[in-house]
Amino acid sequence: MRSHPDPSIEVEAPARLHLGFLDLNGDLGRRFGSLGLTIDVFATRLRAKPAVEFSAEGPGAGRALAYARAYAAARGLQGGVRICLNETIPDHAGLGSGTQMALAVGTALECLCVPDAAGASADCRGIAATLGRGQRSGIGIGAFEEGGFICDCGRGDLTTVPPVVMRLPFPADWRVLLLLDQRGQGLHGEREAHAFAQLPQFPAATAGHLCRLLLMQLVPGLLEGRFQDVARAIGEIQRAVGAHFAPAQGGCFASPAVTAALEWATAQGFVGNGQSSWGPTGFILAADAEQARALELGLKARFGDLSPLRYRITAGRNRGARVDCEPDPRQTTVQSGTL
Repeated sequence: MRSHPDPSIEVEAPARLHLGFLDLNGDLGRRFGSLGLTIDVFATRLRAKPAVEFSAEGPGAGRALAYARAYAAARGLQGGVRICLNETIPDHAGLGSGTQMALAVGTALECLCVPDAAGASADCRGIAATLGRGQRSGIGIGAFEEGGFICDCGRGDLTTVPPVVMRLPFPADWRVLLLLDQRGQGLHGEREAHAFAQLPQFPAATAGHLCRLLLMQLVPGLLEGRFQDVARAIGEIQRAVGAHFAPAQGGCFASPAVTAALEWATAQGFVGNGQSSWGPTGFILAADAEQARALELGLKARFGDLSPLRYRITAGRNRGARVDCEPDPRQTTVQSGTL
């Protein structure tokens, strides 16, 4: 593997929420189209350096090693790499763990192989395609590249990775309360592919309405800081998509505990809520940190200590992945800190 002397590459790849699909009908020649939000809690953090063979240690080591070997083989890279993982995004929780791991590993290898390449110049779309990520959604790639609120325009017949067509900053004061169900995972792999294949036809009129909600309510709400407009739009998109996925996941949302919490939050006026991807992670939008904390306390009081839910308050992250070159060969672990 070509590299400058004793390099070490550190990558921090942020988690994201999948806020819903726009067009599951596809009669215009494109299908899916995703909305997403990069968040500032949960990230995959790793450090990589050249080695004689491939090795990985830390949480998610097996997946990182598989991605490293696959990417090196596809790119014809020589030699190996040692990967040390400090933290990973929870697997199959709807937070984008697979895509962020793939992009972090692929970016690290690219930076080690091309001494003059800056982290931001790595071809994220090429890495994703090489490692089989971004099959239906491009928001994970958008989260890695720039962060913020992201929209892609879905897949057409010739699409490799759905292109990101919109990136907007998420208002700094707004917060999202995450509802983390400790008891299960969302659909993934073959079960996810089977579920998509078995779903009924999505109504074209509903797809058109969701696109109108995006352009005429959600986007101007973000640009003008209109919290309630954004909350109402996201909540409506979530319930339309959730109703479509209900036969595959046992209801509008996958987790009964999350479903009960979201119904309670909606009754309290927090209409901007839903499930990220196939879940089980749920989310509720709040206008500020104080409101988010009060909402968390209210949920804990309502559902008690026996609930399987755990809560995290997050802001939107209006920046993408962090990629640093550390030439000191003695540094072999990632120093985690507040983002």
